Amino acid sequence: MKILYAIQGTGNGHLARATEIIPFLREIGETDLIVSGIQGDLRLPFEVKYKLYGFSFIFGKKGGVDIWQTILKFRPFRLWRDIRKLPVRDYDLVLCDFEPVTAWACILRKVKCIGISHQNAVMHPNAPKPLKRDLMGHLTLKLYAPAKIKYGFHFKSLDAMNFTPVIRSSIRKARVTDKGHYTVYLPAFSDKEIQKILDKFSHIRWEVFSKKCTVEYEKHNIHFFPVSLERFSQSFVNCTGILCSAGFETPAEALFMGKKLCVVPMKNQYEQACNAAFLNELGIQVIWDVADFHNKLQTWLSGKEVFQISYPDQTREIIHLVVKRHQK
Repeated sequence: MKILYAIQGTGNGHLARATEIIPFLREIGETDLIVSGIQGDLRLPFEVKYKLYGFSFIFGKKGGVDIWQTILKFRPFRLWRDIRKLPVRDYDLVLCDFEPVTAWACILRKVKCIGISHQNAVMHPNAPKPLKRDLMGHLTLKLYAPAKIKYGFHFKSLDAMNFTPVIRSSIRKARVTDKGHYTVYLPAFSDKEIQKILDKFSHIRWEVFSKKCTVEYEKHNIHFFPVSLERFSQSFVNCTGILCSAGFETPAEALFMGKKLCVVPMKNQYEQACNAAFLNELGIQVIWDVADFHNKLQTWLSGKEVFQISYPDQTREIIHLVVKRHQK
């Protein structure tokens, strides 16, 4: 059996989740990988057969997606060429984690595409949504990587086709401790902006993982690191709490470990607004407006309440179920 597994490379969460899913796919059949996007910092520990430019949303420096840079870096003719050339008919099963080249190549070639992503669950009618309606954001999630059949992952199971998060094995097996520092991952902020915010909390030890730096350095009580899955995981499992964007994998792992959690949804990113709405329902601190950053952060730091969810280890079961249902 030949499987094509397509992974969105814009964010690190898709790549981190893929490291757990790929070994289970390879138990079932010969699996080729495609990764598209130019914003990911992680490298998969597996051979990637198709590494494509794709269509990426570019992170800005002040808390959101940079719309202008996203437009400038968009390569429509290259995207169309890759869609036309991708040999999706050579595979018995195509699985897609919100990856647009594969999704649209399947539509073009009339091949069934099985979507298995967090974004599918975000679009579920029972998933919490922000109060402010975002028609463009909704359409982007719907049309970016459309799939014939949709499975999803979210902070809670929504139905038989939408599951709880994939927690990395390294996190499940980790000895979780509290060494007193706070871990920070805010990829849509520059180091300068992050320092401006955190400098006001000089009594806290901050470990910041930055997309903008290439070597680690210190500024007063703030230690900046380049993004590294191994180093980030080490900081993460030993921290008191984590301040991060409202992505999916990192907040889910924080909930699993019982870490204090505060999220800052990226501006111009509807998926993150939806995630923040869900986390807010669970009682997690959300900083919606940068103008409120100092007061909200101060309240969160002084609070003692933490939330823990014991997500079951069912990734292998889910992958085998999906493949069994849809293999030719």
